[in-house]
Amino acid sequence: MPPAWALEDPVWVPETLSVQEVAQHAAHRHGEGEGRLGVREGLIELVEALVLAIVAVSTAWSGYQAARWDGKQAEQYGISAREHALETQASTRNGQLRLYDATNFSFWLDSVARDDRRAEALFRRRFRPEFVPAFRAWLDTKPLTTASAPAGPQVMPQYKVAQDRAAVVHGARAEKAFEDGTHAREQGERYIRDTILLATVLFLTALAQRFKVRALRLGLIGVSLVLLVVALYFIGTYPRA
Repeated sequence: MPPAWALEDPVWVPETLSVQEVAQHAAHRHGEGEGRLGVREGLIELVEALVLAIVAVSTAWSGYQAARWDGKQAEQYGISAREHALETQASTRNGQLRLYDATNFSFWLDSVARDDRRAEALFRRRFRPEFVPAFRAWLDTKPLTTASAPAGPQVMPQYKVAQDRAAVVHGARAEKAFEDGTHAREQGERYIRDTILLATVLFLTALAQRFKVRALRLGLIGVSLVLLVVALYFIGTYPRA
């Protein structure tokens, strides 16, 4: 017969875990922790990769626009130099024509004073077509008999020299082209400054990848994102060449 104590009601005792089961449970929890860390690290690396990709494209675009504006600057400065040369040429020609008119008129006036009809007719035929309207208007003032008459056709409103107007036009074009060239240079410098800002973003992002402390790494990435948003805003608002 079994002993008396064996006949009494059994008391339930929880089964103890084996060493192998404890190790498996700990390994499972450790794997879950590493899995969560791996997901976070993956997200951080994804953000860094996106930042680097956007910086690369934005830097290329800024460099392209800076080169385009530099080309426009050179083009406009070239136009300005050419127009200035044409202005100088027109001004020189204008001075020559005015000198011719004044000399020819002086010879005519001297012929009139000497009452040399032949020389008077000769020099009058040599008047330039642009000089004739001013000469006739001057004659209408009776200059030979009226002391208050104008001194000569050159002071009359009708006296015009086409090269004078051409010099003004070329001068205005040269000034406009120079201003456009200066504007293009300023725009190119803006894109260059934006490239420097993007380089700062690239540096901070690369620096963040070197740190293992997550808070510091996330802080650098946050600063990089702020600077990237500012750089992209500038790129979006700058005029394009």
